[in-house]
Amino acid sequence: MKGKVNGLSAPGSGRARAQDIDRFVGNRMRARRTMLGLTQQQMADIIGVTYQQAHKYEKGVNRIAAGRLFQIAQALGVDVGFFFEGMSGIAEVSPSPQQRMLLELARNFIAMPNRRHQEALCTLARALAENDDN
Repeated sequence: MKGKVNGLSAPGSGRARAQDIDRFVGNRMRARRTMLGLTQQQMADIIGVTYQQAHKYEKGVNRIAAGRLFQIAQALGVDVGFFFEGMSGIAEVSPSPQQRMLLELARNFIAMPNRRHQEALCTLARALAENDDN
């Protein structure tokens, strides 16, 4: 594994990096639960999961889906951002040139007030894509 920054894997280490973030969020969850004097079983009951699942969340073994994280934040009386406070070493993600063009295209498409122009652009894009296939 590559070097660590503030306990998190350095950029470029893929899945290991995601697991580090899962563990970080789980540690924050456990710290807040403990601060409130809740047991893992009580926490599991509040968020509607098994004790084992709550334990896996706290250990970072299982990832917490966005909806579940929101539910946990409400149960613990914190904002979702609480779980990421103090986490650093996250590289800024910048879009590729192709992604930038796609975003610009989408913005311009939505800004077109004329539905027929939008349809014409779709027809043009389809024709160009089919032409590239041949």
